Amino acid sequence: MIAFLENLTSELIGIAEWLMLIFVIGGGTFLVFYSRFTPYRYFKHALQITAGKYDKHSDPGDVSHYQALAAAVAATVGLGNISGVAIAIHHGGPGVVFWMWVTAIIGMCIKFYSCSLAVMFRSPDTDGGVLGGPMYYMMNGLGKYGKPLAVVFSVAGLVGVLPAFTTNQLTETLITVVQPDTHIANLGEFTWRAIIGVTLVIITSFVIFGGLKNIAKASASLVPWMVALYMLAAAIIIITNIDKVLPTFKMIFVEAFNFNTAIQGGLWGIILLGIRRAVFSSESGVGNAPMYHGQSKTNEPVQEGLVAMLGPFIDTVVICTITALIILVSGAYLEPESNGISLTLMAFERSLYGWGAEFLMVLVVVFAISTLFTYSYYGTKCLTFLTKSKKIGGYYNYIYIISIIFAAIASLDLVINLIDLAFAVMTIPNMIAVLYLAPHINAGMKAYFSKATYDQA
Repeated sequence: MIAFLENLTSELIGIAEWLMLIFVIGGGTFLVFYSRFTPYRYFKHALQITAGKYDKHSDPGDVSHYQALAAAVAATVGLGNISGVAIAIHHGGPGVVFWMWVTAIIGMCIKFYSCSLAVMFRSPDTDGGVLGGPMYYMMNGLGKYGKPLAVVFSVAGLVGVLPAFTTNQLTETLITVVQPDTHIANLGEFTWRAIIGVTLVIITSFVIFGGLKNIAKASASLVPWMVALYMLAAAIIIITNIDKVLPTFKMIFVEAFNFNTAIQGGLWGIILLGIRRAVFSSESGVGNAPMYHGQSKTNEPVQEGLVAMLGPFIDTVVICTITALIILVSGAYLEPESNGISLTLMAFERSLYGWGAEFLMVLVVVFAISTLFTYSYYGTKCLTFLTKSKKIGGYYNYIYIISIIFAAIASLDLVINLIDLAFAVMTIPNMIAVLYLAPHINAGMKAYFSKATYDQA
């Protein structure tokens, strides 16, 4: 069965990645010019909003601007930034990093539009709250075409947000670093993977069954610390290899346009791989983040769009670049047998005086658990929309935690292909809706920035 799924997903992913290229890069580039670069010019204002300067407790919504961003970033700043970058470099070489940057910068504008729409087209909740996200701006903004697109998005979302990649790579990290068969008991790798999966189920269950507010609080607490620790370790590695940094950036730019490379089918292969990994890392265009940002306490859609825009910048432009530099300056990427988290572990081990693997293992555990907490909410929201019942939607959490055990023992290739395919299917209806509804956000920007109630960037 697993072999069948691997073959099926590998066949379908070729078509899906081209559609992703058209919608994310093509559609995103259109939005960049259509916005006249306006969101980028208000980066400072976005930071002020995130810091709570414009928070109003009387506004409708469930979480603050900061909590929404922290939850969305916790879902994206995870193992995609650590092992996802390694996978990209392993298959596409150093040049793939450049195309990740391009996708992230374009993705900032996509996040701005999609998360603004998530607030602008919210629906009232039966409990007196609000419901926001791609399925709601499709339903409320696209008329009769909205429901089919929303259903496709939500069905794909049920698969796309399963914790397969995170669990798989966390398990791989623990097996590689701890070596439980040697240091604890010789139970066999399969048994240890199952034990890790069950342990993750127990830890994750304590948070996700508490609902959105518990998830947001946990994310807001974990995200700043895990990012700060990762940046500290990265700073040590980069400073001790400072003479290699500029040559590494030069290599990235040169290899990004290497038409003669044999890796991944030439230049187009590198571009596609960079887009896939950047979309996987920051989720720009996929439509996950609008589900969180749509619940923010605000009446200003543009404000939430500006906050959401920070996500791809933090996630890909900052964190993924740091990971790439560590892998490249260490020379670990030249080892052909290493891929995924094992490649990043090797880079840290080489660069942090023999303690890098243990240090990264601790960070990976925190990164992974924060991602496990946040992704469950996306699936719950998709199932709630499909069934029109919060009670039934809540049952997704049971599917979610069971899938953790499956992911702990599944192969990396199957996990990557399943998630990439589901993300591609989610991206298509989401970007159609975002592009169609973009004029509403342009009108909202004009009205918002004409006010005198905010500080100029």
